[in-house]
Amino acid sequence: MTLEWEVLPGEEGLLRDFLRRRGVSAALARAVKRAGGFFCGGAPIRANARLCAGQRVSFALPPEPPTDVLPQALPLEIVYEDAHAMVLNKPAGQTVHPTRGYADGTLANAFRGLMAARGADTVFRPVNRLDRGTSGLVLCAMNAYAAPLLAASARKEYFAVAEGEIAADGVIDAPIALARGSLIQRCVCGEGGKQSRTEYTVLARGGGHTLLRVVPVTGRTHQIRVHFASAGHPLAGDDLYGGRTDQIARPALHCGALSFLPPGESVRRALRAPFPRDVWALLTACGIEAVR
Repeated sequence: MTLEWEVLPGEEGLLRDFLRRRGVSAALARAVKRAGGFFCGGAPIRANARLCAGQRVSFALPPEPPTDVLPQALPLEIVYEDAHAMVLNKPAGQTVHPTRGYADGTLANAFRGLMAARGADTVFRPVNRLDRGTSGLVLCAMNAYAAPLLAASARKEYFAVAEGEIAADGVIDAPIALARGSLIQRCVCGEGGKQSRTEYTVLARGGGHTLLRVVPVTGRTHQIRVHFASAGHPLAGDDLYGGRTDQIARPALHCGALSFLPPGESVRRALRAPFPRDVWALLTACGIEAVR
């Protein structure tokens, strides 16, 4: 893939400064230099060369780095796609990356399988990651140029069903650390915990449960699950943190809204994913009405 930009009035100056303003990271710039370099008007150009308005700068993205993620022909729900980004709707029960316990069948394997079928060797670059039991939207960068730009602009909203009826909107600001003696479980812990902040809005209540819109301001592992459990309202189905599993067999957590700014564009893209069937069944059982 080749990127090309025109130098606009006010953008005159050193090539390295121009590239920085256009979002080219230092790591990518070094990789481009090794792979073939930058060009201005079709001629090679150095990073300390000066640019004038009206000139055109171009470069080819370097070859993808090696990856050991096995391509697999698996179901994959694509919500959005352009040259720089792809948004996938991950089902609950699927891991994002291969792990020791889940070597294949992951979202990464499915993505690699799709790319292989297209004749491309694209590396899987998820901008946001979801727990295995969490469903919803995952934003993926299609190349090394887009990855840091998408990561900087992405905004996520989760929908959760917590046990108990929460009275009002609020914020949970409490540090999170790895629980003592565990490799997986987290806890709210003042000593050694990382600052963590979760904002939430109450959408509906019923049947001893509360439907919430949740925005994790920070992105700690299990953050939403840990914060609500610490407040006495574990997510329904989240047995790791004290939730009951009689009405839903996994944490009732869904990344249902995602927005980001596509590289080179000035208007944000906003996407939504409806609740999966198990969350609808839980809401119905609780007598909670939610807009589909």
